[in-house]
Amino acid sequence: MAKDEQRFARHATLTAILPNLRKQEETGELTLPVLFVLLVLVSVLLYFAVSLMDPGFVLSDDCDLQFTLGIAEETQDMIPQTTKSIRLRRCGHCLQPMRSKHCQTCQHCVRRYDHHCPWIENCVGERNHRWFVLYLAVQLVVLLWGLYMAWSGFSHAPTWQLWLRTNGVLLGAAAVVAVLSLTVLLLLGSHLYLVSLNTTTWEFMSRHRISYLKHCGVDENPFDRGTLRNLWGFFCVWEPVVWEHVYFKQGNDPI
Repeated sequence: MAKDEQRFARHATLTAILPNLRKQEETGELTLPVLFVLLVLVSVLLYFAVSLMDPGFVLSDDCDLQFTLGIAEETQDMIPQTTKSIRLRRCGHCLQPMRSKHCQTCQHCVRRYDHHCPWIENCVGERNHRWFVLYLAVQLVVLLWGLYMAWSGFSHAPTWQLWLRTNGVLLGAAAVVAVLSLTVLLLLGSHLYLVSLNTTTWEFMSRHRISYLKHCGVDENPFDRGTLRNLWGFFCVWEPVVWEHVYFKQGNDPI
């Protein structure tokens, strides 16, 4: 279903902008059409990259290695003796690191789990989240550009009946592109907002059920390092983060 929606969205976008592209090609203005086609190709490549790449699956060997290297003991040393140690959850496959979650659809545990996206038929996690946000940004530019070109492609007519008969298909395609643009805009805005707070969709929606967050206040986020550092860490830092270290350095009493 998600792939059908993707194909329908691309078809509606192309239907809305092809007449305008033809006009620009006829007048010899090829820069904008070529740039638009390149953006569409980048959007398609990002879609397949985000869909096919590993979002950060947790393997049982990774967990065994993590505890072999003493990360759990380092964490325990940072916890006051009067508090209870954090209880790492165990699913049917592994001991989950902090901020990971077992996806019922993929049947895998995903590091820094955000959500399972039916649009790309894959989880959004530690390894592909930034690419997912970039994909949304490029997709939004393509849709808004297509909406503008559709709007400028409407032809004038003396009556409403004749105008609708002349521009009916273009109007329908433009309406679909407008709805898709609004949807992608809301998705991109919500993800950028959560990234600026260094929280995930899953943590934002289910913090009352997450063991390491349910004891925190409503406005308290143990992973928040400030907006600029959060954005820098998300977009520019590629190394995996041991979130247990970040969590306990904030001085929260773990459960």
